[in-house]
Amino acid sequence: MTETRAVTTAGPQRGSRRSGAGGGVREKRAMPAYYWMVWPALALFAFFHTLPVLAGVFFSFTNYAGFGTWEFVGLSNYQNLFRDDRVLAAYGFSFGFAIVATILTNVISLAIALGLNAKIVARNTFRGIFFVPYVIAILVIGYVFQFLFSNSLPKILPGIPVIADNMLSNPDWAWVPIVILAVWQASAFAIIIYLSGLQTIPQELYEAASIDGAKPWRMFRSITFPLISAFFTINMVLSLKGFLQVFDHIVALTNGGPGTATESITLLIYKGGFTGGEFAYQTANAVIFVIVITVVSLFQFRVLQRREADF
Repeated sequence: MTETRAVTTAGPQRGSRRSGAGGGVREKRAMPAYYWMVWPALALFAFFHTLPVLAGVFFSFTNYAGFGTWEFVGLSNYQNLFRDDRVLAAYGFSFGFAIVATILTNVISLAIALGLNAKIVARNTFRGIFFVPYVIAILVIGYVFQFLFSNSLPKILPGIPVIADNMLSNPDWAWVPIVILAVWQASAFAIIIYLSGLQTIPQELYEAASIDGAKPWRMFRSITFPLISAFFTINMVLSLKGFLQVFDHIVALTNGGPGTATESITLLIYKGGFTGGEFAYQTANAVIFVIVITVVSLFQFRVLQRREADF
């Protein structure tokens, strides 16, 4: 019996060693296939992303106009950016627009997500409807909004002077239609993020709170918002970063006008760099803009994640 047990025990061990050796061979055989899949993707990424970025940084130290010859000018382009009133105005508009649009997007999206997460009829249908703006080309919707604000609304609301006179041609109010369009389109993605967060909250917490007599606002402040704070951080960072790079919305509605009243940084870089003969100058502007967005995003993460830790 003792010998039988020894043989029986030894059998699986030898089998497991063979199996382990075979697994090691399979892993070694799989490694080349893994690299063959990864390296082409890395090469394409480097060719279409990294190399153009490095070339842009290089040309930002020249006076290249996008054609013809060029010479090195050192840090002149970067120094001139801080003295350019048009560039400073574009940064001011971009940040003002981004802050307003980010706040409105997250407030509206969270309110809609809370409503959709409740037990209402055809909840999944409404989720699909609210996500539609995100999948439609923004330029197409932008031209629809342009017709709405420049033709339809002045006829429908002739008693309101700002709307009757076409908001898109008013330097003081042209930013409002852009914010409305941007918030309408961006809320679709933010709603999905908030819904994902709300579905992770156990319903038992709300049942216990209701038994203790907690009101809806108290539940939201003490249960809902703390538990979706990570999703709130994601939405805030993505929203602000996206709105700082606003481009299509402005092109469709005002093209930066009236004058330069609604000119964003991205639109200024496009106009000056590709059609204004300021390729190197606006490339330097783009380098500064990338650094600004990176710093702002990291600052947001640091502040908002610290708040998550407090909860």
